[in-house]
Amino acid sequence: MKAENRQLLVLTHLSQLLDIVTGFGGFIVPLILWLTQRDTIMNMDENGKSIINFQLSMFLYIIICIPLILLFGLGILGIIGVAILCFVFPIVNAIKVSNGERPHYPLSIKFV
Repeated sequence: MKAENRQLLVLTHLSQLLDIVTGFGGFIVPLILWLTQRDTIMNMDENGKSIINFQLSMFLYIIICIPLILLFGLGILGIIGVAILCFVFPIVNAIKVSNGERPHYPLSIKFV
């Protein structure tokens, strides 16, 4: 039987903000939490997949923006947009999960 632990789900969403400090912790920590807790915590599998898909999508968008920097600096605008998304949506979805709602990450490609 799976236990309900909204605090761990909130922590999993907020752990994406480690990207600001470490540059890569926002992918590693949620991945570890998802892989270790998906069978024991209710809704962890769904939340973990959405986080990993979002992180992979944002990484792909950053990779696409790098060559676009040479094209009138459009890549810089794209990188700024991705940075804003990576800061805002983990917080928004942490609040949603704490209220018992389903998380939603825009522009997220389903890899997992």
